[in-house]
Amino acid sequence: MKKNPILYVVVPCYNEEEVLHETTKQLKAKLEKLIKDKKISQDSRVMYVNDGSKDKTWEIIKEIHEKEKLFTGVSLSRNRGHQNALLGGLMTAKEYADVVISMDADLQDDINAIDGMLEKYQEGNDIVYGVRSARKKDSFFKRTTAEGFYKFMKVLGVDCVYNHADYRLTSKRVLEEFSNYKEVNLFLRGMFPLVGFKSDVVYYERNERFAGESKYPLKKMLNFAWDGITSFSVKPLRFICTLGFVILFISLVIMIYSLVRKITGNTVDGWTFLSISIWFIGGIQMISIGIIGEYIGKIYSETKARPRFIISENLNRKD
Repeated sequence: MKKNPILYVVVPCYNEEEVLHETTKQLKAKLEKLIKDKKISQDSRVMYVNDGSKDKTWEIIKEIHEKEKLFTGVSLSRNRGHQNALLGGLMTAKEYADVVISMDADLQDDINAIDGMLEKYQEGNDIVYGVRSARKKDSFFKRTTAEGFYKFMKVLGVDCVYNHADYRLTSKRVLEEFSNYKEVNLFLRGMFPLVGFKSDVVYYERNERFAGESKYPLKKMLNFAWDGITSFSVKPLRFICTLGFVILFISLVIMIYSLVRKITGNTVDGWTFLSISIWFIGGIQMISIGIIGEYIGKIYSETKARPRFIISENLNRKD
């Protein structure tokens, strides 16, 4: 059994001033109980990651850090998005912790699942995924699209844990290996299974958001899903190639049909069919160019190799 590991809970924050105090209250109670039960070290901490918030999030984090020894934080130089902020927190926390748990600030992730994650870790698992047991609280649209996304990713060959977001436990050695992944286009829930090591899951019920607004409206959700697909699978490109051969076959059939009509003297008929065919093929071409362009754009981003995050302030430093 691994003795009292140092746990860091990494919590990305973007405009979370309405929920931070309640999140702090609940996480403080959880960590104090875990320390009292000797499941984690007294050096364990909650690390808030300020993702360039426009409200008073960072000021509140610094106030909490001053008052509560169990809390610390880092601030990014500007808003970089949830995935980059989470990565920044994980890469910082691995320097201080034996094991790291990532979760959202809105209290939708059930903090009681932390106990189960630590138990799985003690059993020898280096990664423990928090998986939603049900989506009863989601709207029909969100539930259908979310579950459809995971199934679609599986069809594309992406090793993605079903109904898992970014609520997970990772050991220090997993994060050390993960630091070798240099992708600029991040889809963390698809990247961690690539690292390997022994893993398990803990099921939990996702709660309603405690306060504030969702940081993932429909547009962002669609962009995030598209990033996940294009970052982990080339099957859309292969689909374009297959579609090209299908259209080529159809065009040969149309050519033979047109020649027969020409020979028989019936060249006026078929105008509607011809115009529809032109528009259809034109649409397919534009979509295909767009998909290819998306992959080229990602290659362009990767070749520039710009920093995925820049930390402007780190409350863990001992000056």
